[in-house]
Amino acid sequence: MHRIQTIDQMIARRAVSRRGFVRAGLAGAAALGAVALAGCSGGQSATAGSAGASASASGLKKITFALDWTPNTNHTGVYVAAANGYYQDAGLEVEIVQAPENGADALVATGDAQFGVSFQDTMASYVSGDSVLPVSAVASIIQHNTSGIISRAEKGITHPAAMMDHTYATWEGPIEQGVIRRCVEADGGDFSRVQMIPSTVTDEVTALQTDQVDTIWIYWAWAGVKCELAGLDTNYFAFADIDPVFDFYTPVVIANNDLIADDPDTVQAFVDATRRGYEDCIADPDAAAKALLDAAPELDEELVRASQEYLADQYQADAAQWGMIDQDRWDAFFAWVSEQGFAPTIEAGAGLDTQFIQ
Repeated sequence: MHRIQTIDQMIARRAVSRRGFVRAGLAGAAALGAVALAGCSGGQSATAGSAGASASASGLKKITFALDWTPNTNHTGVYVAAANGYYQDAGLEVEIVQAPENGADALVATGDAQFGVSFQDTMASYVSGDSVLPVSAVASIIQHNTSGIISRAEKGITHPAAMMDHTYATWEGPIEQGVIRRCVEADGGDFSRVQMIPSTVTDEVTALQTDQVDTIWIYWAWAGVKCELAGLDTNYFAFADIDPVFDFYTPVVIANNDLIADDPDTVQAFVDATRRGYEDCIADPDAAAKALLDAAPELDEELVRASQEYLADQYQADAAQWGMIDQDRWDAFFAWVSEQGFAPTIEAGAGLDTQFIQ
């Protein structure tokens, strides 16, 4: 128990801070409890502490999938797969639940969920050293890193060095600040002149409009689209365009390593059904948006539909199929993390299992 608590402390700040991105647009919505979308009726959560799938009364294998936060368009393919019966077709009964405050990683590591949503930069804290979690990424949800820095156009922050003498909302993570430093310095700027304001922004539109902060790290599919819908005139640059090493995988589907070793057929069945869900999102974003709104009606419909349109081209992008993870790209980011001293040396392929997406 002490070991897991230590890991919880390591990842909690990163998990909670990232939730600020997806909370944008959810302000005022009622806090959700566990969200269950079972492949058939009568879904229950998996047995606590067991990495393996248990059997339901229907004979389907019961699987728990932990979101990283409240439902949003990163997750739509899972909801579509559930709504269209793809999990049931695969012999699975899938319950979708909200993760605890420290994110899905610890929940999947303990076996209280078999699968969940994480991010490669979050995983960097536990794939090496003395605090390794028994968790691996088995599929990418979005093929490329769609995050970057947004600011109001009138501020003139069109490139990283222009962040100097402006405020930046930081969640005070070493990798986060390392990314900003690398981008600013590679652009010829002085990172020490970026004014770091500790803050987890939950409403980017309001924060920018009221000058609470000048620059914010956002994910375009949600916060960027929200700013567009609000008619906010902005500048934006993506990290992946600044340095290829920052084209890391965010978000990803993670699985418990014991489940991978002991029951790979179940992992394959889940990944295959989930892929079908995301392929539907790509083919018909309107129908995908409806599936997400049916599951989470408190979401802003205009934002969901616009975000789905954007992500239809991003889920798979230039990959041969949805879910693929390029190990060279995966390793390049972790090598940078290690070189910067943000984590112990990370071996090639750490935290990654590509056998389920071929």
